[in-house]
Amino acid sequence: EPGARRYHLKKETAMKTERIHPSINLPNNLPEGSISCGEATMRLLAKYGVDTVFGIPGIHTLDFCRGLKEGPVRHVQARNEQGAGFMADGYARISDRPGVALVISGPGVTNALTAIGQSWADSMPVLLLSSETDSRTHGKGWGALHEIPDQQAVTAPLTALSMRAHSPEDVPEMIAQAFAVFKRGRPRPVHLSIPIDVLALPVQEEWQAVEIPGRPMPRIDDVKAAAQLLRNAKRPIIMTGGGAVEASAPLRKLLEMLNAPVVSSTAGKGVIPDDHPLSLNASTVRPEVQEYLSGADVILAVGTELAETDSFVDRLDFRGSIIRIDLDPRKINDQYPAALGIVADAAEAVEMLLKEGGFQANRELDEVKQELQSLREQIEQNLTDSERRHMKLLKTLESALPDNTFYAGDICQLVYTGAFGIRMKHPRSWSYPAGFCTLGCGLPNAIGASLADPERPVVCLAGDGGFMFTVQELMVASEEKLGLPIVIWENGGLKQIQDDMHARSIPLVGVEGLNPDFVKLAEAMGCDGVEAQSVDHAADSVLKGFSKNRPTLIVVHEQAPWLD
Repeated sequence: EPGARRYHLKKETAMKTERIHPSINLPNNLPEGSISCGEATMRLLAKYGVDTVFGIPGIHTLDFCRGLKEGPVRHVQARNEQGAGFMADGYARISDRPGVALVISGPGVTNALTAIGQSWADSMPVLLLSSETDSRTHGKGWGALHEIPDQQAVTAPLTALSMRAHSPEDVPEMIAQAFAVFKRGRPRPVHLSIPIDVLALPVQEEWQAVEIPGRPMPRIDDVKAAAQLLRNAKRPIIMTGGGAVEASAPLRKLLEMLNAPVVSSTAGKGVIPDDHPLSLNASTVRPEVQEYLSGADVILAVGTELAETDSFVDRLDFRGSIIRIDLDPRKINDQYPAALGIVADAAEAVEMLLKEGGFQANRELDEVKQELQSLREQIEQNLTDSERRHMKLLKTLESALPDNTFYAGDICQLVYTGAFGIRMKHPRSWSYPAGFCTLGCGLPNAIGASLADPERPVVCLAGDGGFMFTVQELMVASEEKLGLPIVIWENGGLKQIQDDMHARSIPLVGVEGLNPDFVKLAEAMGCDGVEAQSVDHAADSVLKGFSKNRPTLIVVHEQAPWLD
């Protein structure tokens, strides 16, 4: 009968739903005086200082949501889990507080993993908190919804720690271990997963945060030996990375005692103000500076990997002795083995160096300043036509915007030039994730940064190609009413790859895709859209954008005549 047929179809659909979504059988009501493990987890994160999580709820994270609506932790809805990961990364970059991405198991984890790779490469304290399939399905290959046969194995290569809870009692220990990674060692990302059945279990006790021990102190004998090497140096150079952020003040004292030039990595921009007369900015990518580095007899490398992605050469020609200060013992003798390695917090190590005393410059300050100015002039003379256009905009932004502006850079040629071409006066002001080099990071990084520090001006610099990777996250910035200016450098597609193909006589393939009308796209997403008419108009649009309650998309065409 037709009616009977409809009844049986309904029943089959319901049965399939139960098999695909076993979580619908999880309890809706908890014992009196208890909360779910998911809610307890949110409360515990708040005790560690977490105030925001980024993500997209799914059927496997519903018990986390119990603790989000009225709880102390705010949930920001991303439009893709990759965006959630980048927002957590941007939150960490500007604040040095752990950013948290909350995602479902399976595709939520794999979508977010690209952003986690960026956090891994740049040593960002990011917590990827996910659900996992029901414990009874693990290792059985039943084809459960959102199943990854071994989820820990997927995230382990890009995290300092990847753990799964087997019961609610595991969760406080896991979170304590995560925050120990963030605060005590090299602050790389952590992945914690809690199966949906464990998330739903009741918790009656009040979980408490634990005290995290401090970072390791330097060995005094190593500090004394390093001090002696620096005292004897005739041509010392200091190289700084993201791990030197907290050592900014003592490093400045040291380099001024030694009259030592300083070169930063992209992550270390602003550790020593880029406009300091002894600073060569983040310029190891420049051949002029690479040659100059070979003349140093002692290189003090503080909190930097000396990574290939800061120079884009196979190996820098260091001929002097290298002193390395790093939290990660594996960095001391990797590609550039240290004559002396100090495994310790950078600030503590440099402070102890200063206390050793006896430092004096073996070269006159005017001589060193003249040498560095000559290098800067060489760089300027050797710029390409595109780099000259970049510099025209970048220098105007540097002059017009507040000194404490945070620049969230995507992977694009404008930002490549900005690494050495724009000057930052403070650390944690310039974000160019050159290590993982993931297109699409800029906009969600800027959103996370804006939410982490609402009082600080944040601007995103993106290329037209990279912006399209995560364009949907513009809706989040609009929804959150962020006064976020986004500068899009429009140069007709994936220009860097076009240039690389031309350089090797390879016909252009897959790098000339059409762009949308960015102004209309911005308006459709509740934002303002502007076509820049001059460098001053572009900078003024950024400044006005800071004070709005919606984002502003500012399109700059590389071939605009006013950039000549």
